[in-house]
Amino acid sequence: MRLRRAARVILVGAPGVGKGTQSERLLQRFPQLSSISSGDLLRHNVKQRTPLGIKVEHTIKSGGLVSDDLILRLISNELSQRGWLFSANPSDNVMTLASSGIGASCESQSFEADREIASFLSSPTHARGGYVSPQASEDPSASFILDGFPRTRAQADQLDEIVPINLAVSIKTPLDVIMERISGRWVHEPSGRVYNTTFNAPKVPGVDDITGEPLVRRSDDNEEVYRARFKKFQETSEPLLEHYARKGVLWEVEGNSSDEISPKLFAEFERQFGA
Repeated sequence: MRLRRAARVILVGAPGVGKGTQSERLLQRFPQLSSISSGDLLRHNVKQRTPLGIKVEHTIKSGGLVSDDLILRLISNELSQRGWLFSANPSDNVMTLASSGIGASCESQSFEADREIASFLSSPTHARGGYVSPQASEDPSASFILDGFPRTRAQADQLDEIVPINLAVSIKTPLDVIMERISGRWVHEPSGRVYNTTFNAPKVPGVDDITGEPLVRRSDDNEEVYRARFKKFQETSEPLLEHYARKGVLWEVEGNSSDEISPKLFAEFERQFGA
């Protein structure tokens, strides 16, 4: 299925609701769609020793939390490098929004750009003077699902300054269904493969289909831990969903299973972005 315009998407749902499954199915159905994971960007930049990666590594090693503005710089850098985000002022170079650090010769320029975007993100909107927000490409090939960010309304406000999301999908499944799903979940830790005794059981109980190695239960796959995570999710997601509802880009879908939700999601995606 071809897209007629760029889709900039986030999926919001409680732990265990199947966001990963829906993301994978969207990527398979719409070849122009890419996945951008904030976690993957963090790991990649640390591994490649980019200026931003060095900052992230230093923060983590010192016991700190990676700040929202640093995550935003990683995202803006990735979009800029792909050619999906550019300055609204033709005379500006895209490096005013990115800190790629590709090649040693770019390092000083990257750190300067890093300081610029950091100052922009930390300053009040009214104090940003003549700074013009970047422009997101509307080319269908610039379509992506953003995974792992934003999780709060404050993060969404900041993201809007860099790249506006044009579809926020709220995935809902009854709590009792999720609890049943979690109680039957088993994981092959080395590969990350996930099985479920109710709908995706391993060929041999307790054993990975590929390696024959034992499966394990996640430590947080119990009712008490999950209910605490679910409560936390509700507290942070409600303001986030309200934010996107006010923007007019929120769409909600309900279902008891991924197979029930996917056709509805595909239909809405095609209605909004299909050629």
